[in-house]
Amino acid sequence: MSRGTKIVATVGPASSDLETLKRMLKAGVNVVRLNFSHGKAQDHIDRAAMVRQAAAECGHEIAIMADLQGPKIRIGKFENGRIDIADGDKFILDADCTLGNQERVGLDYKALPRDVKPHDILLLNDGLIVMIVDKIIGNEIHTTVKIGGELSNNKGINRQGGGLTAPALTAKDMEDIKTAMSFQADYVAVSFPKNATDMEMARQLSNIAGEPYGHKPMMIAKIERAEAIPLLQEILDASDGIMVARGDLAVEVGNAAVPALQKRMIKMARASNKLAITATQMMESMIVNAVPTRAEVSDVANAVLDGTDAVMTSAETASGKYPVETVEAMASICVEAEKFQECKLDADFLNITFTRIDQSIAYGALFTAYHLRVKAIVALTESGSTALWMSRHNIDIPLIALTPSVATQRKLALYRNVQAFKMPYSTDRDAVLKSVEDLLQGRGVVNKGDTMVVTWGEPMGQVGGTNAMKIVKFGDN
Repeated sequence: MSRGTKIVATVGPASSDLETLKRMLKAGVNVVRLNFSHGKAQDHIDRAAMVRQAAAECGHEIAIMADLQGPKIRIGKFENGRIDIADGDKFILDADCTLGNQERVGLDYKALPRDVKPHDILLLNDGLIVMIVDKIIGNEIHTTVKIGGELSNNKGINRQGGGLTAPALTAKDMEDIKTAMSFQADYVAVSFPKNATDMEMARQLSNIAGEPYGHKPMMIAKIERAEAIPLLQEILDASDGIMVARGDLAVEVGNAAVPALQKRMIKMARASNKLAITATQMMESMIVNAVPTRAEVSDVANAVLDGTDAVMTSAETASGKYPVETVEAMASICVEAEKFQECKLDADFLNITFTRIDQSIAYGALFTAYHLRVKAIVALTESGSTALWMSRHNIDIPLIALTPSVATQRKLALYRNVQAFKMPYSTDRDAVLKSVEDLLQGRGVVNKGDTMVVTWGEPMGQVGGTNAMKIVKFGDN
């Protein structure tokens, strides 16, 4: 496996035919994102089926991520679809307005007048329009335009510094969770969580909806609100990973604050044995151009060097002209950046306290493999936990996860540096180790005479029970 950083690609009108999707998978997509902010339930069900078909025809499993819309904090519509407002204009955001004009516009989020106060700064259309709140009269927010421009239907609203009370999970999100579980989405991304409770509720709803299918998805918290930053550790503890969602986050905290926050969030996720995805405008120019800008190349590379598990595309692959080329470019950037990643394995282990046997085996395998310079590390895993712990540390030795569970194999598609294969287990340890050798030799991962470190649980097949490690020289079994 030449690339450790994974690629999450959003599918949409530009990538919803089978052949394009297959080309994207072959170019390097590991996880497909279904954006529930657009389309109907059946659209997502159909796309999920197409993703599974494309993966089967390409010969490898990938993960599906259902990305929930979250609270819709937007203005309403205008009589003529758009207006132009100038610096210094007076403008009213009116929760009771039906159709907007040059003086006022309605609100989809009716509680906004109760969430703001005089002198608050409101940012519309991703911060391109800035308004200062003068006063609130009933359901009307009277503002002065600080930075004007074109304002069109249904543009988003943020309050600088955060503080809007909209719940992370809406009634639509709850229905969308049911839809996502009907096709067993491997990951559910929750938009705008403010605290651990939001993530715990989303997990509970997902597990209930997935119960008829025997399925429990992994939960990704999208860090988009300013108030989520002080509570990042508790959100991480309640999640399986986070998405550094730089769009709305930048509007609330300011563009200049985001790069340092990105590094901090990824570092915290790795230290907490959680996953991290870096998203928003990574290859934005490739919506219309066949090659990325040098700034975009640096952006992707820096995320890789920060230690992110995955980099993500949005409109680039959902509606852009060059979805396949975007994935190809992103993959090549990841490969080049990874050549310069630091391996500080000894230093990483200096202050670690081992609290579980399976965790100790995982770290012991890393340490042994690093110093013996083996060909690969193989984790026989039911749940994927052993592979997760190993993947939190940079090492230039392939991490191979072998599991009897297709669901686990798909989830492992997001873990950095991990390549997962499905392999049935038996209770006979020697027979299983022989199967490991046959599978990996057949796939060209190892050759006769190569040495690998293998971890597993005895008795074979128990969940969460990795308790054994062996140094195996292939060809000796």
